[in-house]
Amino acid sequence: MADPILEGRNLTRYYSVGGGMFSKPGVVKALDGASFKLEAGKTLAVVGESGCGKSTLARVVTMIEEPTSGEVLIDGKPAAPGSAEMRQKIQIVFQNPYGSLNPRHKVGYILEEPIRLNTNMPAADRRRRAEETMERVGLRPEHYERYPHMFSGGQRQRIAIARALMLEPKILVLDEPVSALDLSIQAQVLNILADLQSDLGLAYLFISHDLSVVKHISDDVLVMYLGKVVEAGAAKTVFSAPRHPYTNALLSATPVADPTRQKQRIMLTGELPSPLNPPPGCAFHPRCSYATDICRQTAPALEADGSSAVACYHPIGAVTTVPA
Repeated sequence: MADPILEGRNLTRYYSVGGGMFSKPGVVKALDGASFKLEAGKTLAVVGESGCGKSTLARVVTMIEEPTSGEVLIDGKPAAPGSAEMRQKIQIVFQNPYGSLNPRHKVGYILEEPIRLNTNMPAADRRRRAEETMERVGLRPEHYERYPHMFSGGQRQRIAIARALMLEPKILVLDEPVSALDLSIQAQVLNILADLQSDLGLAYLFISHDLSVVKHISDDVLVMYLGKVVEAGAAKTVFSAPRHPYTNALLSATPVADPTRQKQRIMLTGELPSPLNPPPGCAFHPRCSYATDICRQTAPALEADGSSAVACYHPIGAVTTVPA
């Protein structure tokens, strides 16, 4: 196994919530002990329901927010928050292409800004790199002098990707990069990302709730629930033989293009618990049909289970008793 270009070790991010007249202060554990490794030229997908901690992980990895505890390593070295060196190695593409671009500036200015802030590159060289990067993502030279409002959603996301590439990073954190786009435009953007990864050897940390997209582009998968990683492994393994009941439920809700294929839908009861007041033991036990007393009392650790790792006392395929 190659050395990871990006590694997270036991990352946590807690938020203090002030109490009111009749309530006590609390702590929201948005990210609670997440660890992962990402190799150069590979894609690690992070999936889960809204509120599970995916975007918090993205912000912590890019040091937009510093972790409460744990560390982020880039090329084996601890990431230094706010350093120009770190920004040149890792960049982020946000979910909303309509809100991530400054409407008061032209595309050329937006693309050159990262270089202008972090290097001493001459203006002519900045423009040359901007035009080359625009060509890589399928934008034309005349787009350089236009404003963001003159573009479609797919074109704006291409601009956002181009901006992230301007410092020639090794790692891109993609936070739901296609969820706000139409299906046909999603395919175009995903193809651009695949071509960029092939040409430049980029590593992707791909945040998504769309498992059909994740299955198409990822090498490895991290499944999160209420701030914790509940399953991790190679994408082929996780999709073909999920071990955690939550992963199995997520996959059962993914549409299948083959109308002749029979698929059983697993309906989870209840809502995602509040991170301000998580249930004791395994956080998934109130919605799990396999839960037993130990699940309600003690949280399972993420442990290797064959070719993947799973945090479950009753992983699928190993259950020999009738669910309680």
